[in-house]
Parts: sequence; structure tokens; C-alpha cells
Amino acid sequence: MRARLLLEDGTECVGTALGAAREQFGEVVFNTGMTGYQEVLSDPSYCGQIVVMTYPLIGNYGINRDDFEAVRPYIHGFVVREHCDLPSNWRRAQTLHELLAEYEIPGIAGVDTRMLTRKIREHGTLRGLITTADTPTAELVERIKQTPLLTDQVARVSTKSVFSCPGSGPRIVLIDFGAKHGILRELGKRGCDVVVVPYQTTAEEIRRLRPDGVLLSNGPGDPKDVPQAIQTIRGLLGEYPLFGICLGHQLFALASGADTEKMKFGHRGGNHPVKELASGRTYITSQNHGYAVTAESIAGTGLEITHIALNDGTVEGLCDRSKRAFSVQYHPEAAPGPYDSSYLFDQFLQLIASTKGERTYAETT
Repeated sequence: MRARLLLEDGTECVGTALGAAREQFGEVVFNTGMTGYQEVLSDPSYCGQIVVMTYPLIGNYGINRDDFEAVRPYIHGFVVREHCDLPSNWRRAQTLHELLAEYEIPGIAGVDTRMLTRKIREHGTLRGLITTADTPTAELVERIKQTPLLTDQVARVSTKSVFSCPGSGPRIVLIDFGAKHGILRELGKRGCDVVVVPYQTTAEEIRRLRPDGVLLSNGPGDPKDVPQAIQTIRGLLGEYPLFGICLGHQLFALASGADTEKMKFGHRGGNHPVKELASGRTYITSQNHGYAVTAESIAGTGLEITHIALNDGTVEGLCDRSKRAFSVQYHPEAAPGPYDSSYLFDQFLQLIASTKGERTYAETT
């Protein structure tokens, strides 16, 4: 079936329909990962977005049961150069097309993803839609221009109720703004007693759970769209050791008095170099974000920049030593992506242990 991708600037790409034959609007972004399309599809941070994969061949190892990063995908559309409908991996349970159709996500194959990526890099992220209809181009472009972007993505992807993943280690309250399963896996490896709570949980409700530490998860959208979370974090700062990841990093900065801004085209992929300022070491990181903390807003907040992106100099890590809190813009749970930064979970547990005067996870393994 014929499908079309249209952008707000009038660009039209014609290709083959993939997944659901329906019309869907979203913010068009690109991901530079060479593998891990299943994890990209199931990352809640892509809620409301149409993702262009820069790697040309997608679908060749299918979809399997174990590599999901959420219970379901929230992505609004998927754009690929070449789709493989005969995956060969022994674990595969579905094809990419079957997964997209199951969750009513439209996709398009056979388009020039390199051209789309260059356009987004030059002009910034663009609003667009995927459709199989023959609606006139001018009408669709006008519809795109009049359709606002989502502002409630966190509410869509966050857990609706509290649940626990029991362990014998320290109790971590994970505030779910769209948490990837990789975060739970990393905490579980370390024996943590994890309690996952919805994004709008108050500071007082978290205190009742008697946490040893608080982890702010990744998630989609503009951090300023979840002001209640900023208030919660502000109420917890200095009371418990705190670790923020991606959106959690941005919310930690806002709660501390810093500011955030929308990036031109964001960072999305598994190959982004980040420099740790204290050691001078460079880590290759997995990233997925369209907003960043503004460096000039940090003065006078008590925050210290700990990491920077080597590609563009943006802020990639913060800490407030007096409040036992730190954060990174990238994904140390790395699914998909490198494992260089998983030590940050150990660092978080060491901070908790030093607060309690206990032995650390690293000392007991």
C-alpha cells in the first residue's frame, strides 16, 4: 500500500505503508543507532514523535519478547529506508510490520531517510504526519501547521498506580516519568528494593514509603510540562540521596533553580561522546532528548556541571554536593547502547550507603 510522509515545510515523501494504515501526527526526529530498533520503538521517551531511523536496513532481526523497554510502544510513527519483512534471528516472535500493526502505529518504508535527517539537522525538528490517504498535499500541510504538539506525554506513559520490585538492598523510590525497563534491570542487579510511583506523586507520599534514595526516571516531552514533579523534587532535595536520568536530570535542574531550553534537533542514538570533567575521561553514551539544561542558568543555584557533550558542548551532568544529588542527561541503563556509564548506579548506591554508614554494593561483590 502506498503511504506518504508530509512535513510542515511542505516536504512530501512517498513510500510503502508499514504497520497500521492510518493517519498519525507527530514531531519528526531522527535516531542514529545502527541497531536496537525494538528498544527505540518501545522507549516511552518517544511518545508523540515520528522517528526516522538513519541506519538504512531495519527489521532484519525481527521483534522478540525480551527486548522491550516498556509494556507497549508509545511512538507515533516509524520511518525507514528499507524494511526487512523476513527476519532471520532465532529469537524473533514477530516482524516489525506485525508489531506496528498490532499497536496501530503507522510507518513508511522506501523513503530517503538521509535527506530527511539532513533537513532536520538544518531546520530543526519539524511537525509531520504519515498517511495512506490521497488527501491533497496543501490540505495536509495546513492541518499539520494547525495541530499542536502534545504536552501530556508524561501522563500518558507513567504508571497509574504504585508497584514494587522487591529486593534485599536499599529502598529506591523510582518516580516514573516514562521509565525504561533498563533502569529496573540495573537496580535489580544490585539487589535494590524498588518502589515505582506515578509522576504526580507528592513529596509527602514518597516520605511515607521510607526510601533510602530517590531516582528520577527518563521520560518524554518538555520538562516544564510537569510542574507538579518540579515541586515534588524541590521538596525532597537534601532529604534523600537523589539521582536523575534524562528528563529526571532536567527536572532536577528546574527544581534547583536552573532553566531548560528546546534543542534544535536533539540527541538521539547510541554513539554520543560525553566528557566527565573531574576525570577528563570520555564516555560513549546512549541518548534520547530534545531539551537541555542551559549552562548560563546554573550560576547561583548550587549546581555544578559534571559532564558535557563533546559534539555541541551542552550540559550532560549536574550535581549538588550539599544536597547529595546528581544527574545525567544520557542513559546509563543503555538499552540499546554502550555499557560505559552503568557505574553511575553504583555511584548512587555508594551515596546512599555513605549517608547510612553502610558498606556499598561494590564492596560486597
